[in-house]
Amino acid sequence: MTENGAHSTDNEYRQKELEAGLQPFKLVKYFSFSSLAAILVFTLFLSWVISNNARKVMLKQSEEYSLVLAENLNQQVFRRFVLPAVVRYGNIKLSNPAQFQNLDRIVRNVIQGMKIESVTIYDSSINIISYSTRSEMVGKKDVGGIEYELSLEGIANSQLRYSGSVLSLLPGTRPLSCELRTFIPFRQVREAGGGGGEAIMGVIEIQKDLYNEYLNILRLQGSIIAVSAAVMMVLFLVLRTIVSRAGKIMENKALERLRLEEKLNQAERLAHLGTMVATVSHEIKSPLGIVRSTAEILEKRIKKVAPGSEHLARIVIDETTRLNDIVIEFLDFARPRETQLQPGSVNELIEKVLIFAAPKLREQGITLEKNLATYLPATPLDQDQFYRALLNIVVNGLQAMEQGGVLKVSTTVVNNQFVRISIQDSGIGMDEEKIAKIFTPFFTDKNKGTGLGLAITKNIIDSHNGKIHVESAPNAGTTFSITLTAFT
Repeated sequence: MTENGAHSTDNEYRQKELEAGLQPFKLVKYFSFSSLAAILVFTLFLSWVISNNARKVMLKQSEEYSLVLAENLNQQVFRRFVLPAVVRYGNIKLSNPAQFQNLDRIVRNVIQGMKIESVTIYDSSINIISYSTRSEMVGKKDVGGIEYELSLEGIANSQLRYSGSVLSLLPGTRPLSCELRTFIPFRQVREAGGGGGEAIMGVIEIQKDLYNEYLNILRLQGSIIAVSAAVMMVLFLVLRTIVSRAGKIMENKALERLRLEEKLNQAERLAHLGTMVATVSHEIKSPLGIVRSTAEILEKRIKKVAPGSEHLARIVIDETTRLNDIVIEFLDFARPRETQLQPGSVNELIEKVLIFAAPKLREQGITLEKNLATYLPATPLDQDQFYRALLNIVVNGLQAMEQGGVLKVSTTVVNNQFVRISIQDSGIGMDEEKIAKIFTPFFTDKNKGTGLGLAITKNIIDSHNGKIHVESAPNAGTTFSITLTAFT
């Protein structure tokens, strides 16, 4: 498999793992938004039920009111118009202007101030309007409909006519209308009062305008919808904000989990690798010691037998020494020694390191600038391990200044609690990508070396409960800063 193919497969695996981690949260998010939608639909249904029920209540109340009014009108017309007209004229004849005006006066007096749109009286023999408060309706035939027929059979009934809906509250829509038409039989009234069984003389229709009542119902429905929509919108925005933040948190946690799994896998691989390296290194170390001892003996004998050829044995000695150093590095990384912390002086260890490095400094033409604090508090140190950590950093700086340069070493006290060591070289420097990798085991950009020096250095400083920080830039040198906690 190519590197690009492996990288693509790894990304697909990470994406699947991320989606699997977010799946439960997606279900919760889906359920939350579905619940909001269901609540909104239920609210709209509830507003419709409330408005429909209010319309029925309005119809019932208006119908009862109209029936009472119609009964009163029936008695008033019969007593104040029919009886006097029969006595005076011998019969009822509304074509007579005097009779019509008398009836009109009586009807208007009865309905005055009662928000009645019109009163109509139909003849009982034929479906014709004999009287109406709307003069243009007088004389029209066959306009009573089924309601007229039911009333002639003695059955009072009502009909509600309305148009428009809650949308009619919006500007530019069709106007609202709502009217109630109540039909009752126009009966003869006995002297003792109204009652069933009287002869039906015609049909009385009372038409009442319920525009204001219907408008109030629609306004109530619109208010319920508007308030519900506003509440749902607020809940939606709040839930969306919560879900968005929760989604980011869940995604970050899922990514963090993947990173931890990768680190764990890497740690396991390194542990196995360390075990293998330690085993191999241990097996190599003994034969290397034998080869070196044998080469040293041969060197002495060659000097006597074949002077001038002893350099061949010296090459074997030097290479076995280099291999031994590499094996020691492997062993130190794979099986680090337990740190034994004792009060010690950082300045003294630095002086030892610089004395050891002095020949190399002269050889490469490197100028040493040393600025060690006059007084440093005692610091918990493992002398051997910390010496090696400092030596690794100094050697790293020397390797970066093969053509000469300046090595600056300094120590300071911070807040009377910490000791800070700074080792700065003027070498080739590093970019950010390389800085991020320098403490990674086996990472190296040199032709020689195992890539374990700085990794071991960081392990040693970590075991001292210290911190190491690197600052560098290409062609601008590198600065290693080590901070240790001093005895107080």
